Amino acid sequence: MKNWEEFLAQEAKEPYFIELMEKVDNAREVGAVYPSKEDLFSCFKLCPYEETKVVIIGQDPYHGAGQAHGLSFSVKPGQKIPPSLRNIYKELKTDLDIEAPNHGYLADWAKQGVLMMNTSWSVEAGKAGSHKKLGWSQFTNRVLEELNDFEQPLVFILWGNHAINVAKNVNNPKHLLIKGVHPSPLAARGGFFGSKPFSETNTFLESKGRGAIQWQLNEIAD
Repeated sequence: MKNWEEFLAQEAKEPYFIELMEKVDNAREVGAVYPSKEDLFSCFKLCPYEETKVVIIGQDPYHGAGQAHGLSFSVKPGQKIPPSLRNIYKELKTDLDIEAPNHGYLADWAKQGVLMMNTSWSVEAGKAGSHKKLGWSQFTNRVLEELNDFEQPLVFILWGNHAINVAKNVNNPKHLLIKGVHPSPLAARGGFFGSKPFSETNTFLESKGRGAIQWQLNEIAD
């Protein structure tokens, strides 16, 4: 595989994917579904396959209006920073002394090679987890198969048991798997704070000649 466009074109021919897209489209006809159709695969658009360095696996898109835009943990500019992302920013401050920005829009990470994917890629408005049984798991597994075979070393940041379980078949020894506690307020006190995933990621990438991620995010003007 050379790029995500090629990957998506191939998957689009598969019966499971055709059925999955029909289910998502049907859900859009009867109610609000997030992210928008245009943003559904924006993590691929913002992080080209050949430039991928880091993979962060989330679970479910945000289910509030105007929040989800296809990157796990990220929200559109102007939206309130969600609790899990606030905790990620807190750990970033502890780990690398980087101050939290005034927004939760993580596109600049994606553009540096951080693929932020969810395992359910769509959700009904106000109904967390509503699309997790539509068939997204097969698609997610296919994405991870391609990443497992990636020629260059990757870092997989796996926060929480869900992400750890989803990535159980990522077994290429060239990759680094950072497994830790989820940053949600309910779980973070159990070991997320002080885990230093950002410096560990950069140390590994630099040791492999791949270049560090600049985790500092610029402010966005109101």
